[in-house]
Amino acid sequence: MSIKATRTGIVLRPDPTRVLFRPFELGSATRTLKIIARVGSMTDDEVDQKLDEVIREFGGRHYKLERFLLQRFEQIRPQLLTDEPLTQERKLLLGAYFTMEYSLESAALFNPSMIWHPDQTNVPPGYKRFILSLRATGEGHVSSISFRMGYIDEESNIVLRKPSRYVTAPDILSTQRFNRTQFERKLYELRLENSIQEKMMIGLGEEFSLTELDAQIKRILAQYRYNAEYETIASGLLALAKSNYEIDFDDDQSLDERCIFPSSPNETNGIEDARFVQFTDDNGEVTYYATYTAYNGRVTFPQLLETKDFSHFSVSTLNGAEVSNKGMALFPRKIDGRYVMISRQDGENIYLMYSDDLYFWQTKELILKPTYHWEYVQLGNCGSPIETEAGWLVLSHGVGPMRKYAIGAFLLDLNDPSKVIGRTTEPILSPDENEREGYVPNVVYSCGGVINGDKLIIPYAMADYASSFAMVSVSELLAELTGQASPTRNTTAPSASQEEVA
Repeated sequence: MSIKATRTGIVLRPDPTRVLFRPFELGSATRTLKIIARVGSMTDDEVDQKLDEVIREFGGRHYKLERFLLQRFEQIRPQLLTDEPLTQERKLLLGAYFTMEYSLESAALFNPSMIWHPDQTNVPPGYKRFILSLRATGEGHVSSISFRMGYIDEESNIVLRKPSRYVTAPDILSTQRFNRTQFERKLYELRLENSIQEKMMIGLGEEFSLTELDAQIKRILAQYRYNAEYETIASGLLALAKSNYEIDFDDDQSLDERCIFPSSPNETNGIEDARFVQFTDDNGEVTYYATYTAYNGRVTFPQLLETKDFSHFSVSTLNGAEVSNKGMALFPRKIDGRYVMISRQDGENIYLMYSDDLYFWQTKELILKPTYHWEYVQLGNCGSPIETEAGWLVLSHGVGPMRKYAIGAFLLDLNDPSKVIGRTTEPILSPDENEREGYVPNVVYSCGGVINGDKLIIPYAMADYASSFAMVSVSELLAELTGQASPTRNTTAPSASQEEVA
């Protein structure tokens, strides 16, 4: 009899009340000027009255709203026709006319990834604190990364913390410097390295900023006005620079108040399926990485998030001959001095990748093909491999008839992950009648779980709409994957709660 996961009964549904402020872009310079003129025609008393109304209605729904309104004013300031000084109230009101609320998870909250929280202080005895990242989808089907927190006790009972009412996108840092050697290597991989690119980077040092690059590009374009080839190269240079950026959240924000919203040209239509992993380097230094898929409405781009504290993040493009498709997931440590990733470049098979450079991947090795009926359409990973004494435990997803998604597992050799020790012949989790209806029917999907004691905890999405948790005995699963005798099964389901731990 095959191993089956036990459901906890917890359901995380999208909450349309979690809104953040975003720029309201009209896409028309003429309309922008008209709005500015209309606000300019208001008396000071009318401005004060309208601003008071805005603050009363929206101030309690957001974190530091007035700061954002002033930022929006500064962004539209170049459209003003004069340099006449404006009152603080008029600046705030102008900012409000070019700001909108966005309900980041109004459509779906799914594809969760789970890791242990870097801060385990003040946790009740026997508990461990975790972070859950989720793909939040709102208006226009734009996806972002949302966070939840919770605890797990010694018996793997889950206690989720109720999230804050506030949600805020991070600040994009303007002080970031680019390493010229690495930048030019990425240009080479993108086939953008040529004599035109060299002209556009003349005078830039070994490190340079986006502002310096933009100024140099404008100088060159001014000399070759209306030259389509020059404009194409310029667009590619700026898109690469803007796709490698750093973001910061305020330290006094709770993690569940932080939302990583699309920021770069590659991400205009969303950030999808982040697979977080706690990575320990050879020197013992810990970094949290997440591979994710950026989508611009036409093409998907594999990218990488990295952070030490979930407050400051760096975002980088992944490059190389074998960086393509979706579903890359990084191993939690190097093997034989090299980075390792599990991947699916061709849409249906699972590959293994090695690299000396975290940001460049040139080779791949096929290790698993669809073999069983429930995975005949395609195979993929469900997050980063988890290290056990028996080998690297990897959750997988398979797609079968009627595009039904199910979750299975396979085991790789610790020292040589290209060797497959075993794989489940049947799913350990398939959509039941309560889970099959949603935005995409008949799907269960995960972006990574954790092991707590003898429990493999699997956070998973239900029909690309909501999320839940399931658990499976690690010893039983490993026994099945290694072909060893299975221990006596414990069929008691752990309890679960969505109440906050005091």
